[in-house]
Amino acid sequence: MTIRRHTKYTFILTLTALLLSAGALVYAEPIAIPSLNIGVGTATKPNEVAVTVQIFLLMTIMSLAPGLLIMTTSFTRISVVLSFLRTAMGTQAAPSNQVILSLSMFLTFFIMTPVWQQINKDAYQPWKAQQISQEQAMDRAVRPVRKFMLSQTREKDLALFVSLSKLQRPKNAEDIPTLTIIPAFMISELRTAFQIGFLIYIPFIVVDMVVASVLMSMGMMMLPPVMISLPFKILLFVLVDGWGLVISSLVKSFG
Repeated sequence: MTIRRHTKYTFILTLTALLLSAGALVYAEPIAIPSLNIGVGTATKPNEVAVTVQIFLLMTIMSLAPGLLIMTTSFTRISVVLSFLRTAMGTQAAPSNQVILSLSMFLTFFIMTPVWQQINKDAYQPWKAQQISQEQAMDRAVRPVRKFMLSQTREKDLALFVSLSKLQRPKNAEDIPTLTIIPAFMISELRTAFQIGFLIYIPFIVVDMVVASVLMSMGMMMLPPVMISLPFKILLFVLVDGWGLVISSLVKSFG
């Protein structure tokens, strides 16, 4: 009886403490939440119009940033080659699209680091220190990117887009507009990626043919050769250090 009475009193005291705490929270001062108001008004000064236009252009550039990353860097070639590699091995979704895109992005950062360092040194830092104007900074920033794209672009593809744009025959590379170089660079990157993909397919096709021939000679024509050849292709790829060979070939192809 004493234990039950003690337990009853403990429960009543605990419940009372909880009720008092809840009452204190109810009657406590409310927490001040800051408010944010965004409105659209009429610009009365030229400076306000200029700031609005700059914000609009900045948002436009940010929305186009992924496309610029793909069009003017090594991302296209790397992602296409890795996709060919996965298809040639026949592993379906291994590695996944997220892994391929992440690896392509970090390899792009690795390859493009010298170009971006030059942009930072020649364009961004002087502009940040107010040593050059914004137009001069943009001109200096484009030069390393143009040099990289021209070094990877075939003359045939470049001549194709120069003729399609109906421009006069340029005397040198400086006369070619950047908007003409970008599509020519992408076409060249796709061509190079398909060439590398063809070379990647050859050893895996040989494995498929050997496995199919062995199965037919054993009379197992109803057994899909892909089920048998897949482990051998994975084993072959691991034994020859396939990832190292593919990645090193991709990086050296930009040299």
